[in-house]
Amino acid sequence: MNVMAEPNEPTRGVTAGEHGPTAVPGAAEPLLRLRGISKHFGAVQALYGVDLDLPDGQVTALCGDNGAGKSVLTKSIAGIHTVDAGEIFWQGRQVHIASPKDSAALGIETVYQDLALADNLDIVQNMFLGRERLSHVLLDEDSMERAAAETLASLHVTTVRSIRQPVATLSGGQRQAVAVAKAVMWNSKLVMLDEPTAALGVAQTRMVLDLILRLKEHGLAVMLISHNLNDVFEVADRIAILRLGRMVSQDAISAFDRQSVVDFMTTGASSRDVPGSGSSHERN
Repeated sequence: MNVMAEPNEPTRGVTAGEHGPTAVPGAAEPLLRLRGISKHFGAVQALYGVDLDLPDGQVTALCGDNGAGKSVLTKSIAGIHTVDAGEIFWQGRQVHIASPKDSAALGIETVYQDLALADNLDIVQNMFLGRERLSHVLLDEDSMERAAAETLASLHVTTVRSIRQPVATLSGGQRQAVAVAKAVMWNSKLVMLDEPTAALGVAQTRMVLDLILRLKEHGLAVMLISHNLNDVFEVADRIAILRLGRMVSQDAISAFDRQSVVDFMTTGASSRDVPGSGSSHERN
């Protein structure tokens, strides 16, 4: 990216070597670390000093009721919204994310609830939409087909009849799989999934949850935004809970049960002692 940084300012979409956080001895640095993130829209304050860690090779579930700030936080990481205050650290270095291009340059991809797929195009065309490969000014169809097939195979997506079938003919689970494969094709390190199992049947939900676990097995960080606590407790390693724009708790999945998550979502606190957790909840 041809972005010039001012002295002592972090660059956009790439790391700034002099601005890494102070390392905590013995603690692994998360892939993405947010500290004190705030965002307002006019007189409406959407986020208040939010802290969030997203480690490599783990699924972090972002939970919260409607209006909690999940979408604003996700879009701030994705570069759609620019934060008003706070710091963003990527692999231990401070960065600016001012646009989706900056986010993608770091290796962050987002799969939104509407999937952003074109029904009239086939799977290969959707996976390379806007990033087509060229060979002597012509589309390199063979190269794109091979890359699409390899990515789908690596994620064990085997239910599609042909990678040249129109997306309009796919089931909900297959469409979600194509959207995720499109996201991971570009050397992504963090994949954010917005309500990936919404409106899916039992079999299709199972397909998507297995896909999330495979992303984790490949070493990617996954942020799962979901209201479905059954899905969260099946695939997540960590839970972060927003309430009215504030991060009220984040910890390992073992520190929560379903009722404690509901407590934090609705009241911002929980007095439940989860047996065997061996951990206390972090509260902002």
